[in-house]
Parts: sequence; C-alpha cells; structure tokens
Amino acid sequence: MLHHISLGVADLEVAGAFYDAVLGALGYRRVFEDATAIGYGVHEGKDKLCLKQRAGAQAPGPGFHLALAAPTREAVDRFHVAALAAGGKDNGPAGLRPGYGANYYAAFVVDPDGHHVEAVINSPDPS
Repeated sequence: MLHHISLGVADLEVAGAFYDAVLGALGYRRVFEDATAIGYGVHEGKDKLCLKQRAGAQAPGPGFHLALAAPTREAVDRFHVAALAAGGKDNGPAGLRPGYGANYYAAFVVDPDGHHVEAVINSPDPS
C-alpha cells in the first residue's frame, strides 16, 4: 500500500549516519541525496524512506512507529547493534515477540530525532 514515507529530521548529517548504519544492516542503501534530503531503498532513484531536513522537526506522537522489513533474524540482530552504536536508544532488544505471533522476530529503537523504529521478520527460522 505505501509507496514511500518521509521523516523530518533536525540534523540531516546525524540522521543520515544513523540510517546508513541501521538500513545497511537490513540490506538497504542510499539511492539519492541532495542538500536537504537523503533517500533509502534498493534501486537507484527509487526511495522507500526519505529523510528531510526540517527546522523544528519533531517525531510523530504516541502510537507512531516505522517497521522495516528484515531479510533474516540475523539482520534484525545487526540492526539493533548498529542502531545503538550510531546513537539510537534501545526500545526493545532483538528477539521473538510471541504476543505478535509465533515467528515474529523484532528489535525496537528510537532514532536521534525521536522516531520509533522497528526491524522485523515474521517467518519461521530456517535453521
């Protein structure tokens, strides 16, 4: 349903470093950038997540979070480690969330701008 989403950020350089790390752990990369925005995705010029420099940017209120698709449980683990190393705050370590389903494996962080971000895979562990 969603084509892309944009997040307002107070400091594009700080936010870009954070999202380079966490999205890189999930297999995504910068697909465009200019002086006021950075886009992430898989294909050049086709962003799925865009960071936009905005004065006074604030994270959305309670209830909003961004859930990012992870290809493996190991990628969720890497996401969480990368987020904490890049200045994010822990909001729930990587692991199974049986309350969400038998195979729901996720990690939760808060980015430097206060956006709540999750990495998730919801499929059986292949091992």
